[in-house]
Amino acid sequence: MADVQYRGTGRRKTSTARVRLLPGSGNITVNGRDVEDYFHRRSQIKDLKSPLETVNQLGSLDVEVNVNGGGLAGQAGAIRHGIARALLDVDEEFRTPLKRAGYLTRDARMKERKKPGLKKARKAPQFSKR
Repeated sequence: MADVQYRGTGRRKTSTARVRLLPGSGNITVNGRDVEDYFHRRSQIKDLKSPLETVNQLGSLDVEVNVNGGGLAGQAGAIRHGIARALLDVDEEFRTPLKRAGYLTRDARMKERKKPGLKKARKAPQFSKR
């Protein structure tokens, strides 16, 4: 029998996550490390597991992730998006609960670019009358 796996790509800010779901016992591996070692904040770990909890698949699928770019918060969001997209390949019935929870929508918020003459995107230098 062929090795069954489901794939999904997730993005958030400048992070990209390539996610593989395999039948298993619920292990999550990020860039070859355990998820607990990779992410230090419990909120980020809970956030990336939330699509699996929504469709009650937390203990039945192993997750293998390659993620790069951005910081840890963006990477956690990209993994969540990738897991949700891969779950659609597992069962099309999962679309409704995942869509309702907002996991299938890519979060389009990006850092605004710095403009010339300003210190940051919008912060102007202090005005001096004299």
